[in-house]
Amino acid sequence: MPCLSVQADGNILLTLHVQPRASRNEVAGLHGEALKLRLTTPPVDGRANKAVIAFLAKKLHIPKSAVTIRSGHKNRSKTVVLTGLDEHQVRVRLNLN
Repeated sequence: MPCLSVQADGNILLTLHVQPRASRNEVAGLHGEALKLRLTTPPVDGRANKAVIAFLAKKLHIPKSAVTIRSGHKNRSKTVVLTGLDEHQVRVRLNLN
């Protein structure tokens, strides 16, 4: 899957397309080669970035500290690093089968 890759250190790299101000928080399938997230939070003062971290942590059952935004802090396109999970666990928990 193009939105998900395993790094040499075992961390998972996830490519996202974030849609802020949506009607609900959800994984909305693929957007090109990125996983689309719809979030209710507006993109003001970094709140959307915090919402991305909180949403992924809850959905993947990992602590927020295990989710790091590597790039795209001010864009809809983001690259996120996930620690403490393997590729299969991420695919199952995000319904990417």
